[in-house]
Amino acid sequence: MNNSLYIAATGMQAQQMSIDTIANNLANVSTNGFKKGRVNFQEMLHVDGAATSQSPLAAVNPVGLGIGIENVSRDFMSGALTQTNSPMDIAINGSGFIEVTLADGGRGYTRGGTLQINQDSYLATSSGQVLKPAIHLPQNVSSITIGNDGKVMVQVADQAQTTEVGQIELVNFSNPAGLKMVASGVYQPTESSGDATYGKPGAQGFGGIAQNVLEGSNVSLVDEMVTLMIAQRAYEMSSKIVQASDEIMSLTNNLRR
Repeated sequence: MNNSLYIAATGMQAQQMSIDTIANNLANVSTNGFKKGRVNFQEMLHVDGAATSQSPLAAVNPVGLGIGIENVSRDFMSGALTQTNSPMDIAINGSGFIEVTLADGGRGYTRGGTLQINQDSYLATSSGQVLKPAIHLPQNVSSITIGNDGKVMVQVADQAQTTEVGQIELVNFSNPAGLKMVASGVYQPTESSGDATYGKPGAQGFGGIAQNVLEGSNVSLVDEMVTLMIAQRAYEMSSKIVQASDEIMSLTNNLRR
């Protein structure tokens, strides 16, 4: 059996996944809060050959079976902050996530975005997930201020004094790349993401909360184009191996004694 055909096929399939991921990154270059994907490859298991008179080195030179995809992880490098002048827009300036309650009652984590006040007067994301711990706002709120330390202050109509109504907390993970996306900009932990660590914004190891801004995509057009060229060339070389293997088999079939 000519293993090179199958090995080259795994290379073409892996590079196709890489190109698909790059295409998704480029499509979301203007999506606020988007975190670019990255394909992580791994070598497939080796097969130890048995030494024969025709292949005496097989036992000491195991044959690889190509390449596989370990996973597609997210790069949580911070994106650029853009001023919006909207008090309901927030971003994390540094590391950390804001915990939210998902529709099924589970926990999700987001990097911020545009907030809203839901029908029950709780602060929630634009998709409707309520922030955790829940922050309830009084009626007739005329202004809302979110400090760098996460304190939420509101001013009610016809009142001069501001009132503290809650505290936004942040969560860190030892390996954020291991988080799993469950909705647009919302992630859930996995075994590979590690345990959650809670803290206040601005504390050591945690970023601060920035109001009136949104975090942009962390996709770099230059980096993606370079990665695309590498993937394209790798795909091309794998296809040449398929072509060469086919020619070798054709020569073998045409041998005459």
